[in-house]
Amino acid sequence: MQGSVCLSGAIRTDEFEFEFELGLGYPRPNAGLYFTRSDPRPKRDTVQLVEEAAGLRGLIFDIRRYSVHDGPGIRTTVFFKGCPLSCWWCHNPESQGRDRFVYYNPDRCLACGTCVDACPEGALALDADVVVTDAARCKLDGECVAACPAEARQMVGRAYTVDEVVAEIGRDELFHEQSGGGVTFSGGEPLQQWRFLIEVLREAGERGIHRAVDTTGFAAPAVLARVAEHTDLFLYDIKTMDPRLHRETTGVPLQPVLDNLVRLASLRARIRIRLPLIPGINDTDANMDDTGAFLARVPGIDAVHLLPFHRPARSKHSRFGMPWRLDDDREIPGERVQELSARLERYGLPVVIGG
Repeated sequence: MQGSVCLSGAIRTDEFEFEFELGLGYPRPNAGLYFTRSDPRPKRDTVQLVEEAAGLRGLIFDIRRYSVHDGPGIRTTVFFKGCPLSCWWCHNPESQGRDRFVYYNPDRCLACGTCVDACPEGALALDADVVVTDAARCKLDGECVAACPAEARQMVGRAYTVDEVVAEIGRDELFHEQSGGGVTFSGGEPLQQWRFLIEVLREAGERGIHRAVDTTGFAAPAVLARVAEHTDLFLYDIKTMDPRLHRETTGVPLQPVLDNLVRLASLRARIRIRLPLIPGINDTDANMDDTGAFLARVPGIDAVHLLPFHRPARSKHSRFGMPWRLDDDREIPGERVQELSARLERYGLPVVIGG
């Protein structure tokens, strides 16, 4: 069936003004972004911004292959950039911000000046064997990243089309088929880019690929319901059952997370709970009892996975210049993890230690 839908509008910033039409054709290869008036021509990043808003592009910061901790079988894990939470213990702190950035590792830097010469904006300079960046001039074009011979510069976040992500997933289909695996969408929080997520989920489903979504559950209920239509398994995070502690350590309220879990269960979604064990935050008997009592009332829970805290998260915060706010960052002894697992099992829940 041939047809088309056309959306039009205008975007105005301090730098430029332009009008656009977004043609969504059927079949999908006709989709595209067409500028009807523009003076001056908008930068490429602005084009990407419009496409992201329409769900034609998604901002991804990593695609990891051969994962065995993000759902059943061997999986391809696609990490979305941007998260509404700011957990103190976050293992992917580079995912929290919605914008791309260039990460610079001075320990790897050769101070050769290649990146300085490659930057078309003249935003880089050598200062005492360290490369400094003029953020006001940097346009994130990535030329410095491509030029660096020591890989001391890394672009965190790249815009992908639906077809590009599906092609990356397709490279691992043989492993998915042989192991009962598939693709997992993680982050960050993939529901923040729900339009793009739904398109990729739909495409993966048409290819018979098992689809899992790893989520904090902090999203609009309508968004969660739409995503659920194209998802085979939810990996649903529960941090703590203490509302005050949840807001303090994650930056968001607890109740929407719990309400959305109940809504998902009412949709008969398949759900696997993931509970990161954080020392001094949620590793208490009282929190396990509160968690177990709540989850026991939610039908259809596939399993509860206890994920012991690992200290390398602290070094990642330091690497990306982000504060580490977890005072007690010891690893919880295995015996204590077993005790917490047994406590949850008293509520009739199937409990697994690890991913």
